[in-house]
Amino acid sequence: MGNKVKIVKMNIDEAPNTPTKYGVRGIPTMMLFKDGKQVATKVGATPKSKLVEWLEEVL
Repeated sequence: MGNKVKIVKMNIDEAPNTPTKYGVRGIPTMMLFKDGKQVATKVGATPKSKLVEWLEEVL
């Protein structure tokens, strides 16, 4: 997706307060932020093609 999306992986064992802050209840959880605000969340393993569809819908 080029420069449209930046993917960042977080280890919740190293940042134990972050999941609580964002209400994470399951792993994996993917959150989409736009202009610094959380705009969408997807929980659970998902094939790449479905993730791309989801990102395109939200963006």
